[in-house]
Amino acid sequence: MSFYDTIKEYETFDFDGYFANVTVGDVERSLGRDRLDWRDFLNLLSVKAQAYLEPMARKSRRLTIQYFGRTISLYVPLYLSNYCNNECIYCGFNRTNRIKRRKLTLEEIDLEALAISGTEMKHILVLTGEAPDITPIDYIVDAVGIIKKRFPSVSIEVFPMEEAEYLRLKQAGVDGMTIYQETYDQEVYSKVHLAGRKTDYLFRLDAPERAAKAGLRTISIGTLFGLGEKRKEAFLTGMHARYLEDKYLDTEIGLSLPRINPAEGAFQPYDPVDDKTFVQFLMAYRLFMPRAAISVSTREKAEMRDHLMFLGATRLSAGSRTDVGGYTQPATASTAQFDISDMRDVAETIQAIRDRGLQPVFKDWELI
Repeated sequence: MSFYDTIKEYETFDFDGYFANVTVGDVERSLGRDRLDWRDFLNLLSVKAQAYLEPMARKSRRLTIQYFGRTISLYVPLYLSNYCNNECIYCGFNRTNRIKRRKLTLEEIDLEALAISGTEMKHILVLTGEAPDITPIDYIVDAVGIIKKRFPSVSIEVFPMEEAEYLRLKQAGVDGMTIYQETYDQEVYSKVHLAGRKTDYLFRLDAPERAAKAGLRTISIGTLFGLGEKRKEAFLTGMHARYLEDKYLDTEIGLSLPRINPAEGAFQPYDPVDDKTFVQFLMAYRLFMPRAAISVSTREKAEMRDHLMFLGATRLSAGSRTDVGGYTQPATASTAQFDISDMRDVAETIQAIRDRGLQPVFKDWELI
């Protein structure tokens, strides 16, 4: 059994009808429960629940402190390459876009890592476009070896791999992975992924399981809001996270809530998520998945991220550059994947966390 079986169960489910029939009583009952089932989760994702954002916020904050304390973990992305073989109509790395392409040499990777190490950051998220012919696993393994000399924790956000490849990366020092299904709607998926290995819906969907079987410590998933129907996408993302959490007990499951930002190609979101709905979804995730780490990247504005620290977010990126070579050679860096909204550097982000009575966490584990 895989999560695809769950998706098939809901293939004919009338989401619009369910959401239209949610009552005030349904929302209140769901808010009062300790462990939410799938109906409770749907109730808290409904439009009707937007009248209950305050009690949702209080419970979300209580659960976050209960499981994570008054802490915010920090990470920084490091893009190694923006070459990509896929044709995703919403992405700046789309292979048809006439952008400046670049792949870092191992020496340049070391310089980028050195520049980041001058801050307090200890966790690196390594990213590439999806071009295994240009950034093969051997290259990623070598890059991880260089980065691990300066940072205790390295995660990846690259192309989906086989279990044996994830195991090899784990042996090289990788402890976590992030992968977004982008959209769980298979019909929409085929319309926005026109060419490349990413057209394989099932191979991507099962990637988190293969990584968990390989023993990676943390796995983060998410949908890219703006591609499919937002409430259905949020629901299936949460169900996917709970499926993984229940099945792989030694793995920390995390959630992200990326929204489409401007990129090459000027893609317009199909069902955009406004700020109010974004906050609602984040809190619904927290109530449904109390132990899940929830990440909010610099796609979101500084003011928004500051408020989310109190509402369930537990992990923030800081001082981000989404272009290749952006930490050491900004004048010659490649074209970025998406626009950054929170332009604060690491020190400013750390200060914002402390100003709110929270503790920034740079390192929370060590392999012994």
